[in-house]
Amino acid sequence: MNFDRITEKLEILADAAKYDVSCSSSGAKRNNQNKGLGNSTGMGICHSYTEDGRCVSLLKILLTNHCIYDCAYCVTRKSNDIKRAAFTVQEVVDLTINFYRRNYIEGLFLSSGIFKDADFTMERLVLVAKKLRLEENFNGYIHLKSIPGASDELMKEAGLYADRLSINLELPTEKGLKLLAPDKNREDMIKPMNYVKNEIIVFKEEKKLFRNTPKFAPAGQSTQLIIGATQENDLEIIQTADSFYKNYQLKRVYYSGYVPIADDARLPSLQSKVPMVRENRLYQADWLMRFYGFKADEILDPNLPFLDLDVDPKLSWALRNQHVFPIDIQKADFEMILRVPGIGVKSAWKIIEARRFSHLNETHLKKLGVALNRAKYFISYGLHFGNLKFLNNSNLKQFILGNTKSKYQDQYNAQLALF
Repeated sequence: MNFDRITEKLEILADAAKYDVSCSSSGAKRNNQNKGLGNSTGMGICHSYTEDGRCVSLLKILLTNHCIYDCAYCVTRKSNDIKRAAFTVQEVVDLTINFYRRNYIEGLFLSSGIFKDADFTMERLVLVAKKLRLEENFNGYIHLKSIPGASDELMKEAGLYADRLSINLELPTEKGLKLLAPDKNREDMIKPMNYVKNEIIVFKEEKKLFRNTPKFAPAGQSTQLIIGATQENDLEIIQTADSFYKNYQLKRVYYSGYVPIADDARLPSLQSKVPMVRENRLYQADWLMRFYGFKADEILDPNLPFLDLDVDPKLSWALRNQHVFPIDIQKADFEMILRVPGIGVKSAWKIIEARRFSHLNETHLKKLGVALNRAKYFISYGLHFGNLKFLNNSNLKQFILGNTKSKYQDQYNAQLALF
């Protein structure tokens, strides 16, 4: 093995992989078998944390940055004058095992440019996972990026060896994809997603009948959307995400702010970076849809198609719907309690349980984890409460902002100053 050449490849292909953000906790569990290597931790993705506080990471690389496509937003597009490299299948297997033995990683995130066609590339990605599982007896976490247009047979095999499969939609709308990646077809992305969804359903049904049914993508599938490369508003973006959650049972949709990399008339100028806070607001809106029962057209509407960058989407919704407040914390149902800014899912369940035994007050709510700096303007305790006098005030937003300071504000400002 030429170590200098491997090191050079690793530098090139690890750097190229950093633009893919669809890499985080999975919820998968793959137990060590036959004295093999590794355990899938369930949180084993890129400097994430397990429930007991351990920091775990994975090797995140491309198989190659050669690509037959010329997507305007992509750093590895064929017309870009960059240094190219490609790993062999065995090189990726050896790197993964050697990094694991040195306790650098607990899993692998593997994506790729397109060598010559979808199946040719996907076959090599699958072969890496297959060799790790069968030849190296590796039981750690594996996340494979599926290649648009790959055959059902290869997707089937990929699901048997990988914990999670994902395929990037890349841009929120088909119109945007045609503009910036005219060689690509949205249908080629959707077809593998649909296949994986159906196979996961089949696995769950067969598992009820046969205990030893082989696992198929136990951590599910995810996708990624590039934000800001085209002109879609936030409403279109979260509607796209909502549609794919419902129709393809995705575990996660990731949002990646476009990084200006090319001077192209179709793209934003090199000086126009997507604000980091916009990504954050989209993730918050995504969370509301997945865990708080909000619909996309509740969070935003055609008259207000962009998320408020000053406040989180939940508080923004509450400010626009002040007529539904105050919520009587002693009587309201779970769904309405969840709509109160400053109350999370765990706190809402605690409130439901605690109020059976006591009439709740401000002290109780603090102990239950409620962020009263926001919640106090939208709740009552069955009695008159002084902060409600601000509820119908047109300046309530400014009042809340003026009286709220995040404990992370100093670190947040320092971070933004780096960009």
